[in-house]
Amino acid sequence: MPFLPTAPVRIQSYFGYRNRERLHITARALRSRVDRFEKGGRWRAVRTMLAQFVSHEVPDLAVELEIARPGGTSHRHQGLTDKEGFVHFDIRLDPEWALAEQPQWETVVFHWTNGTGAHCIDGHVLAPGTATGLAVISDIDDTIVETGITGDFGAVMRNWRRVLVEMPEERILVPGADIFYNALGGGNILPAGDGHAGESQPATNRPFFYVSSSPWNLFSYLVAYIRGRGLPLGPIMLRDWGLNRDTFGSASHGAHKLVAIEVILATYPELKFALIGDDSQGDLTAFSAIAAEHPGRIRAIFIRKVGEAMSPEELAAQKAIEAAKIPLWLGDSYATGRDFLASIGLLGDEETRAIVETVETTDPRKK
Repeated sequence: MPFLPTAPVRIQSYFGYRNRERLHITARALRSRVDRFEKGGRWRAVRTMLAQFVSHEVPDLAVELEIARPGGTSHRHQGLTDKEGFVHFDIRLDPEWALAEQPQWETVVFHWTNGTGAHCIDGHVLAPGTATGLAVISDIDDTIVETGITGDFGAVMRNWRRVLVEMPEERILVPGADIFYNALGGGNILPAGDGHAGESQPATNRPFFYVSSSPWNLFSYLVAYIRGRGLPLGPIMLRDWGLNRDTFGSASHGAHKLVAIEVILATYPELKFALIGDDSQGDLTAFSAIAAEHPGRIRAIFIRKVGEAMSPEELAAQKAIEAAKIPLWLGDSYATGRDFLASIGLLGDEETRAIVETVETTDPRKK
């Protein structure tokens, strides 16, 4: 079985991000095989997904992070995995590392040693460009992938059963999300291939960040889903969790997202952000709190409606957002996004206008 503790130690690299002064990236040491989400029947799917959750974390493993600036000498930074196998690098860049004009994926390299010798694996760090004025922070569940969750504990558990038997390509994409997100992000450019520390690849024109209450165990699954559906790729902020009702329910979702969004905003004080979520996990109230805490930083808010009537807290959040004169879109279809895109200044782009017009003319409700 792929999750037996006899598997060799490997490093799972998560997407990092940086500004001119600091670089953040996380990895995890696991005893498991490389994730392969391939079709092969339900039993194979269950085995593959169970391996994501019962993989064996490796504590106290020495990990080195190699960083190199273009044309410069590489430097290695030392790290040690914690009891959950995570190693977090928060590196001060001295001297400051200038950003390119356009957003880039920059390659770093993780090094470690296990019973079979020395190993290394690439990591990818998002560096927004100096020409970037707007970035996007998006939820995942029911924002880009259909789950059917509306806060009910039974619905949450039914969704987790789907996670255990469906490969990423089998999960349902929220209709219109791919076209709408690429209009916002400017394409679905993905980091790919083996590289060397200091190399770089183009990223989307507008940086994308994803925040989700899903566990870190689902990182590879979500990356495979985003890649396969042609969505803009960016750092994915997930969370560690335990097997309890709070983890599977919605009680702590808003708090986790608030912290993740706060970190992103603090890292990029020069950027404004569009926030995209849904009404199944308290995104509207969380986004309202963020907007109040950071006046002038939130350019627009988009909430996909999947639930029923709005709660008193959501109604209060809506009023607060509107009072702050932040464009707010509440709808059930990305195909109606013209006004929202116009409100954040995207319809001045001829290519974006053509994309949105294509979506609207294919909306069956308009025929």
